[in-house]
Amino acid sequence: MSEFGERFQSADWKSEKHVPVIDAPEEVKAGEIFDVRITLGKEVAHPNETAHHIRWVDVHFHPDGTKFPIQVARAEFAAHGAAPDGPDSSGVYAHHEAVVQMKAEQSGTLLAASYCNIHGLWENTKKITVNK
Repeated sequence: MSEFGERFQSADWKSEKHVPVIDAPEEVKAGEIFDVRITLGKEVAHPNETAHHIRWVDVHFHPDGTKFPIQVARAEFAAHGAAPDGPDSSGVYAHHEAVVQMKAEQSGTLLAASYCNIHGLWENTKKITVNK
C-alpha cells in the first residue's frame, strides 16, 4: 500500500481548480505577524455544491532545518447547500477561502493542503524567508 503523502496531488494552480493557492509575502521580519491567504479556484472556479465541494484546507509551516512541519491552522467548510429538503436546497454555501495570521522566527516553507469530496487531496507550497 502507498504512503499517505503519495495520495496528495499537485499541479499548476492557474489551470487546476483543486490546488490551494498560497498568497503570502515571500519575505517577512522575524516575529512580525503576516497574513497567509489560502484560496481554491483562483483562476478556474471550483464548484461549491452538495455533490462537489471543498471540505477543508490545512496550513502548516516547516521551519528550515527541522524534521517536522508545524500545523498553523485548519479551515473547515461545512455549508454546501444541503438541507432537509434535499441537495442544494438551503441557499447557504461556505466560500472556500481562509486567511490566517502567523509569525515565524526562522525561514521555512508554507504547506497548504485541501480536500475535494470527489477529487481527493491536493497540496501546494511556498518558501518564506524570515529576516532577523
